[in-house]
Amino acid sequence: MPYSNPKTLVSTAWLAAHLKDPDLRVLDASWFLPDMNRDAKAEYEASHIPGARFFDIDEISDQRSELPHMAPPTEKFMARMRAMGVGDGHQVVVYDGAGIFSAPRVWWLFRLMGKMDVAVLDGGFPKWRAEGRPIEDMPPIVRDRHMTVQRQAHLVRDVTQVAAAAKLGDHTILDARSPGRFRGDEAEPRPGLRSGHIPGSQNLPYRDLLNPDGTMKSADALRKVFDSAGVDLGKPVITTCGSGVTAAIISLALEIVGHDKHSLYDGSWAEWGMYDDLKVATGDM
Repeated sequence: MPYSNPKTLVSTAWLAAHLKDPDLRVLDASWFLPDMNRDAKAEYEASHIPGARFFDIDEISDQRSELPHMAPPTEKFMARMRAMGVGDGHQVVVYDGAGIFSAPRVWWLFRLMGKMDVAVLDGGFPKWRAEGRPIEDMPPIVRDRHMTVQRQAHLVRDVTQVAAAAKLGDHTILDARSPGRFRGDEAEPRPGLRSGHIPGSQNLPYRDLLNPDGTMKSADALRKVFDSAGVDLGKPVITTCGSGVTAAIISLALEIVGHDKHSLYDGSWAEWGMYDDLKVATGDM
């Protein structure tokens, strides 16, 4: 049987069995990099899992920040979720149109807001559709639902905290970007950023955590990935990436293997690569 845990990851079979539960809420959190040439909102409007609401990662963010899709203020998150009919007592399932790519970011965001009953759909919309499961193009009927939020500050790190962790070596810093971007061989997709990585960080490309079909590897297989990459799970872990999206895939994997001392560097390379006074390392770790 596929792994299913309503606090981390659920299978398409699990979601199909629970799709009509009155307290289930499904969110399409699709988000794509510019070079993917895909329009997440248009794809949602054309077809989505029945009842799914569209979670706009760029809009439901702190738009006072110059950095992309930073975590929103709690008040904005509560207001947007209430308008989407998502609130207290709901089991939330988040999926995306790439398999497992942007959905873990929204899983992490819910947990940052103190909401633990949230899971990522394993294999996302591609797996759901490939299995011939129901889809629709109708907007859901939404009724307001009250939501209380209790921000979990320990789940997020800012640039000062990450710089201190890099200097002290008291955290394991895992970078989900591709090996070429980590080494500094490949240019960053965002203009104006330096190439390389945070000194002392390790590269763990998010794709290494996924099966060829876009599903998450099993807990045992994930442990082997962490072991073979030489990751020290005896320390708390900070996850990072290009802009705080795929870092959450590592966060999800850590939660699945039972390592709950992890936080996400929200600014990620979009912030670190911008400031000349922050040191940059190149080459392999």
